[in-house]
Amino acid sequence: MAEEAAVDYTLNNPDTLTKYKTAAQISHKVLEAVTGWCLEGEKILSICERGDKLLAEEVAKVYKGKKITKGISHPTTVSPSSYVTPYTPLSTDAEEAPTAIKANEAVKIQLGAQIDGFGTIVCDTIIVPGENNKDDKLVDREADLLLATHYANELLLRLMMPPGLLASGTDEEKKKAASGKPPTQTKITHLLEKVVKSYGCNLVEGTTSWLFERNEIEGKKKIVLAPSSEGGKGEGVPEIGDVWGVEMGVSLGTGKVKTLENRPTLHRRTTITYQLKRPSSRQTLSEIVKKFGTFPFSLRQLDDERAAKVGVVECVRSNVLRQYEVVADKDSAPVARVLTTIAITKNGLVRLTAPSAPDESKYKTEKKITDEDILKILEQPTARSTGAKGKNKKKKKKPAKKAAEEEEGESSDEE
Repeated sequence: MAEEAAVDYTLNNPDTLTKYKTAAQISHKVLEAVTGWCLEGEKILSICERGDKLLAEEVAKVYKGKKITKGISHPTTVSPSSYVTPYTPLSTDAEEAPTAIKANEAVKIQLGAQIDGFGTIVCDTIIVPGENNKDDKLVDREADLLLATHYANELLLRLMMPPGLLASGTDEEKKKAASGKPPTQTKITHLLEKVVKSYGCNLVEGTTSWLFERNEIEGKKKIVLAPSSEGGKGEGVPEIGDVWGVEMGVSLGTGKVKTLENRPTLHRRTTITYQLKRPSSRQTLSEIVKKFGTFPFSLRQLDDERAAKVGVVECVRSNVLRQYEVVADKDSAPVARVLTTIAITKNGLVRLTAPSAPDESKYKTEKKITDEDILKILEQPTARSTGAKGKNKKKKKKPAKKAAEEEEGESSDEE
């Protein structure tokens, strides 16, 4: 026990970042596969089950024989167009089990893997192939939605960087840059609203980014965008050594949300302990603790789905489990959402998981960002180029924004 207590689980320990990266590689591999399965007419339930099976298979291939926990940090979820939150129906729910993907809708795919409690989660939004987007070309509002989400996410990542992190110049100049104050969460929302409104979109209210810790995806710090009057406020600021799950939600509607009547199927164990009275509740909780620890799970992942639906009732009522309600756009407008897992190091941001970057040559819209202050921030790199790769090769010059998006890949090797 004493030896375990002495283990350094921060990013100062290279093993920690290695485990995060291993989990991230698995997350990306499965995301790519699930994205390819999201076609018109395919059942969401079937896609989610296949995604979880692939996650489990890939996790089983790494750290073999090591005495560490590993598994799924977030079950595979596929959310229809107007849904905001992760969605995964149950086979025992007759109404929702047949839910199928529709052509031309904005589908959100979210999933993740964890190694030794170091979880990475990724979410991406795709427009399902159909008549409106032949040859992968997106026009007008579909293009507006994905571009607004992409650039708002890029801006948020840059606003989360600690002041002066990549400052250059004399020691005095670096010290001055580092003494600057990070933007307030109100300021962050204001700047992001400028981006999405450039494309005729709105932020989804209450979109929340969380500090990730070992065995914890909702840590002590959080950033809440466009908070509702009843919603919680953000806490803390990003710092070197942090790992964050950075979320961006954008709507073609007002961005206001509503809770649907769908059965909540996603749950997560809390730190609250309570002496459950029903044997079925205790049995369900025991299986949850053994299989998922404190990471989110779907009721369909439990051995007996019907028994699980009964067993979680007391667990939720006594706050031993948190259930995630199914939330959608209030006006049923299309919503896009992405989630990036980042590590903040002395060389900048390491994007452990990230949504795919849009091929703007296939996005047809008249709208664009014109605010000079926003454009300047977007031009800034998110990581210091360490020259770790291709030192002797002459590189072609890339457009500033493209280069900024790729630089963090070069920094990750040194860390």
